[in-house]
Amino acid sequence: MSTFADTDLLALAARLANEAAEIIRTIRARGFETVTKTDSSPVTEADHAAEAHILRGLRAATPDIPVIAEEEVAAGLQAYATPAYWLVDPLDGTREFAAGRDDFTVNIGLVRNGRAALGAMALPAYHQLYTGGVGLGAYREDKNGVQAIHVRTAPQEGLSVLASRHHADDTRLAEYLNGKKIAHLGNIGSAVKFARVAEGLVDLYPRLGPTMEWDTAAPQAIVEAAGGHITLLDGSPLVYGKTGWKNPPFVCTGTL
Repeated sequence: MSTFADTDLLALAARLANEAAEIIRTIRARGFETVTKTDSSPVTEADHAAEAHILRGLRAATPDIPVIAEEEVAAGLQAYATPAYWLVDPLDGTREFAAGRDDFTVNIGLVRNGRAALGAMALPAYHQLYTGGVGLGAYREDKNGVQAIHVRTAPQEGLSVLASRHHADDTRLAEYLNGKKIAHLGNIGSAVKFARVAEGLVDLYPRLGPTMEWDTAAPQAIVEAAGGHITLLDGSPLVYGKTGWKNPPFVCTGTL
């Protein structure tokens, strides 16, 4: 197995996420075509180019750690959970990207023994990079440098909540929030919602619609390193290596 320390693995993921973000920005600036996959979700040249770059980098540096990536799986590649593996979503929030909005991310996470161990998440449109992992802390890097981040204690005036834009009309959201003191409710796309919880801008992100493991591994590692929690609705942990890589509904919280 790899002899890299977790700090080295996180640095690798961070570098590749940043490089993929630059690829995505370049393609966005010159224009691109959007096509529809067999599952009715969109995909663009940016998804494929970012994934190809990340896969080359991970497989060259850590050949003994398998990589499971969204577009390879969508193309029919059979992948299986092992004690340690990378999970890659090269462009989470393709709908946002294709629509000209800014809420999309690059997610590179490492799973170890079914749990999110570390992750890097780039926000290309915001020129931000979030990193974190077990025992490593959580950090945001932007034009102002690198800063440690932490979830916040929910304010007395009520919770600030972010929910999915694509599933904004899901009736389960109102049912879940019923009885909670809500100061603000917003809807945005992609894993950006995890970043806003991790850095203490938002208190709660309920995800009641479908997600895949590559959507959540990197951001989960970051949120948990920042002191937050991601659990299923019954309070049990969100774990990895599930059949079909599909996640059940979950909630992402700060220190509620």
